[in-house]
Amino acid sequence: MKKYKIQDNPFVVPTADGKVIKEHFGLASDKNSEISIAHMKAPAGWSEPFQTPEFDEYTFIIRGKKQFIIENDIVVLEAGQSIKIERNTRVQYSNPFTEVCEYIAICTPAFSINSVHREG
Repeated sequence: MKKYKIQDNPFVVPTADGKVIKEHFGLASDKNSEISIAHMKAPAGWSEPFQTPEFDEYTFIIRGKKQFIIENDIVVLEAGQSIKIERNTRVQYSNPFTEVCEYIAICTPAFSINSVHREG
């Protein structure tokens, strides 16, 4: 039995907002509840409702910019920057800019629609 797994067929999460989500590891792709790792592309003008997740989320920006409203702070990250947002923190993610934002998101424990607690 091999002690590694190469993921070359990530689960493509269906979305209605133009965002592309390819989960390489996590609940949707391999039923792993400890961590989720996803490659994302958020189109220009994209945004999500505020949420208060039950997981820590790490984001690494590959290309473009992404805006975070974290409680009362507005933070903008650019390519090469990363952030950790602790669980149970109210946050909104968006791309109010003119180009696609490509990034990697890692959640511990794994992202779950039941533990993200989106508003509205």
